[in-house]
Amino acid sequence: MPTGVRPARTPDVDDIAALQIRAWRTNFAQVLPPAELAALDPADLAMTWASAILNPPTPSHRLLVAVDGASGSDSLAGYSAFGVSGDPDADENTAELLALVVDPDRTRQGHGSRLLTAAVDHLRAAGFLTLATWLPMADGISRTFFGSSGWGPDSAYRDRVISADKVLREVRLVTDIRQQFDD
Repeated sequence: MPTGVRPARTPDVDDIAALQIRAWRTNFAQVLPPAELAALDPADLAMTWASAILNPPTPSHRLLVAVDGASGSDSLAGYSAFGVSGDPDADENTAELLALVVDPDRTRQGHGSRLLTAAVDHLRAAGFLTLATWLPMADGISRTFFGSSGWGPDSAYRDRVISADKVLREVRLVTDIRQQFDD
């Protein structure tokens, strides 16, 4: 099997959920409370991902997976989810990258870049001009990745209440996909 990106299929949902849990427990250990990370339920997450595949909220919402064929199998290396932006200040030409997650054991192998490029290709084809995403302020690794891909903050911030004593501050990054990733 080749390494690449393809649309997610319902048989992928258990692997997507397991990857999400591994990645969150690795990448957000310093950001989210341990109880929140411990409470992640693979069955609940798999149901959520199955719903995203079978009943997307809009025709432009998609879930893609990166597969790694290096071992001779079609093993899941990451996923991305995207669609119409839900931000109240977004116009009809703005899409949102809802998730871009790579297996912690497979970072720096090009899977994130392939997922991001495939998402941009889909969204351009659907007529979107701008792409936004929200990242925790404390997630320096992701902010560096997006920054090196031409993304930047647009001055919007939001606070998410995680628990009674934990608020997660996020920053919105945006990019113009009309120019991004052109050959």
